This record gives sequence, C-alpha cells and structure tokens, in this order.
Amino acid sequence: MQPAFDIFGDSASMMLTLLVFLASATLAFSLMAVLRVRGSIKRRAAGIRSGGFDGETGGARSIRGSSMKAAQRVVEYTTRHYAAGDGKDMKILRQRLVRAGIFDSSAVAYFFLARTGLAVGLALVAFFFAPAEPGSSSYWMMIGAAGVFGYVGPSVYLDRRIAARRDEHRAGFPDFMDLLVVCADAGLSMEAALDRVGRELGDSYPSLTANIHIATLEIRAGRPLTEALDHLADRLGLEEARSFATLIQQSDELGSSITEALRVYSDDMRHKRLSSAEEKAYSLPTKLSLPMMMCIFPVLFVVILLPVAVRIYTGNY
Repeated sequence: MQPAFDIFGDSASMMLTLLVFLASATLAFSLMAVLRVRGSIKRRAAGIRSGGFDGETGGARSIRGSSMKAAQRVVEYTTRHYAAGDGKDMKILRQRLVRAGIFDSSAVAYFFLARTGLAVGLALVAFFFAPAEPGSSSYWMMIGAAGVFGYVGPSVYLDRRIAARRDEHRAGFPDFMDLLVVCADAGLSMEAALDRVGRELGDSYPSLTANIHIATLEIRAGRPLTEALDHLADRLGLEEARSFATLIQQSDELGSSITEALRVYSDDMRHKRLSSAEEKAYSLPTKLSLPMMMCIFPVLFVVILLPVAVRIYTGNY
C-alpha cells in the first residue's frame, strides 16, 4: 500500500475515501436488492392467501373476481342440470360440437347460455329500439322474430362451422390416404403412420390434423386401433372415414395385408375425387342457364327489338 501512496502522493486520502464510498455503495445496493426480493415474495404470498386480490387494485379486481366466480357458478349449474344428461338429443349436440372443433367439456353449457342470452338480449333490443309503434302487432312480431333469431343463431353458426370443417376433411382425406400408403410401403406400423401423416398434414389441413392427433393419443393411451378409428370417423363426419375404419377392422380380423387394402382404397378415393370434379364440371352449364336467362337474354332482346320499336314509334318503318 505504501508504494501506491507514494505514487499518488497527496491524493492517498482521496483514494482511501473513494474505496470506502464504493464499499458502502455496494453494501447498500445489496441490502436494497435483498429487501426488494423479500417484499416481492411477501406481496405474492399475500395475493395467494387472499385469492389473488391485493390491496393495490382495490374494488375493481374484487368486482372482476366476483363476476368471474358468478359466471363460473352459472356455467357449473348449467353443466350439472342441462348438459350432463345422456339423452339422445344431448349426445347429438355433443357430437355436433365435436365435429365443429369444440372439445371443451363445458361446451354444451356455453351453447345453452349463448342461445338463451342471445334470445333474451335481441328481444330486449327489439323491445326498446324496434321501428314500430309500441303495442302494435308488428311491434310484437319484431320482438318475437328477434328472440327466435337469437335462439336459432348459435345452431346456425354451429351448422356452418361443421359444414366448413367437413369440406376441409373431405378435401384432405384422399391426401391422408395417399400418405398412409407411402408410410405403409416404407414399413411403418399403422400407429406410427398415423402419427407421421398427422405431422405432415398440419399446414394444409389443420382440422384434420387435430383429429388424427386425437386418434393417435387414444391409441397411445391403450385404446384399440379399430375403436380409435371409429371415433375418428365420428369426429370427421365422413362416410369415407367410416369406410376406412371398417376396412382396417376387416383387414385386421381376416389377416389380410393392410398395405394392399390401403392401396386399393386410396385408388378408389382418387377416382372418387376425379368423379366429383367431373360431376361439378358437367353441372356447370345447368347452373349457368338461370343467370344467363336473367342477365344476358333480356339485354339481347332489348338490343334486337329496340331499333324496331324506335322505327314504329317514329313512323319510319
């Protein structure tokens, strides 16, 4: 230390002061960091004990939490009393929701709540804002029509979503069969082929991929292949998928080659797709006849008969 003091000369005391300041600052910042971490842990623990509500947000978060709890209780009540039955209509509704891509266990309750809320809400909107004289027959007809529209709206939306997903499944199922044939020719088992094909079709057909992934998870959980394919056909809602499940089941029971059966069925699917395209092409002239009659033929009649009408009107015929 003495050589350093000799070098700095009169500034040795300044150097010592600087070192003391740095040590004090380091100690102070360390204590502040420790206290800050401990305070954060205490606040989090207090939030967990109070159910996620702290004192900083006041009543806003309490109101929001109460609203969420009330909504959750309503959903649980609806699920327990209206959506937990095993009746025929309830099973059909669950199947429709699954085919629409809604796999939530409380989806039936949400469907009932949405239908009831829309019916009552639209009826109230029509009650206050209907462009008719209050008390008249047209006024009550508007209210009734609004309520019926709100009640039927979720079902219509569900049908449109099912139709869109069914079109996607029908378009992607031949590609699914072709890839299954390729995987079977490569020596993969049916379970491994389903997993591989599901990963390959993810970008092109996400809905079909999700259903294939569910079937793969069912097989991994111990469900038999034929039963998993039956459930896949139920979720897809396609006759082609049902025929595919039956084909695999019969091939397994009879001991025939699954690869050869897949190749034959894939060729049949390819021909069926070509036949469907040709059917749409051949039906195009018939579908165009009505627009031509309504849009083109009147114009032709006007162009042909207008000079004659002008000459008759002016007397220059």
